[in-house]
Amino acid sequence: MIRVARDLWLFFRRDLTIARTYRAPFILEAIEALFGAAMFYYMSRFVDSPQLRNSLPHGTSYFAFALVGWIFFEYLHTAIDTFDQSIQEARDSGTLEQLLITQTSLPVMLAGSALYPFSAALLRVGVYVAWGTALFGFPLRNANWTAVAVVLLATLLAFSGLGILSASYVLLFKRGNPAKWLLLSFSNVAGGMLFPTSILPDWLQFAARLNPVTYALDGMRAALLSGASLSAVWRYVVVLFLMAAILLPMSIVVFSWTLRRTKTTGTLTHG
Repeated sequence: MIRVARDLWLFFRRDLTIARTYRAPFILEAIEALFGAAMFYYMSRFVDSPQLRNSLPHGTSYFAFALVGWIFFEYLHTAIDTFDQSIQEARDSGTLEQLLITQTSLPVMLAGSALYPFSAALLRVGVYVAWGTALFGFPLRNANWTAVAVVLLATLLAFSGLGILSASYVLLFKRGNPAKWLLLSFSNVAGGMLFPTSILPDWLQFAARLNPVTYALDGMRAALLSGASLSAVWRYVVVLFLMAAILLPMSIVVFSWTLRRTKTTGTLTHG
């Protein structure tokens, strides 16, 4: 256990050291978050209507609804995209083969590679929420932080499985996984990102009920905006943890097979 913790810390320190050499992006991202929060605030003033308010969860403004959807997709995108980027950056820097032949186990290597990107994404989410709360009245006082943390963890684990599968595709075919972008694009419409799924046609509402992104967003909004307890969001959390229990072991098996395949064919480090 101590060795695993040490390995994870080394991965995190490596990525943090690299990030600290490029300080300007941190400032630019904070400014971008301000404009993003402002965009949703003023857009909400324009599109707000009695019909829209009746479609939102009780006591929720459209601004809060849309901002949670936007920043949650930032987190979701990180979960799906991080492993792809880690593989591509290691290949470009010529360190991929050296990294994969170390004594570090594959699950620890994958977790370590994702540790800093997830931490950075969580920081960006915090900046968005801070701007929204300080300047535009985001109702942060209502949040149940225990439920928020559990929903975030369940989402991270569930969609990390998809991210590892996507990295396997990149490793094998040397190009981005189109299924990843299809899921994100579909979820923009049938995931409840910027509008309630209840306003969709019946067939799209059915598709939304099959989309795990919908459960993640509904759980996060309930915990963050309405102060829902763990017992109130258990349905969403169970769906996400079941998804994680299926996808994470499967994705690691697929990634291991992909590594063996690329080593056998001699294409591991080929771009």
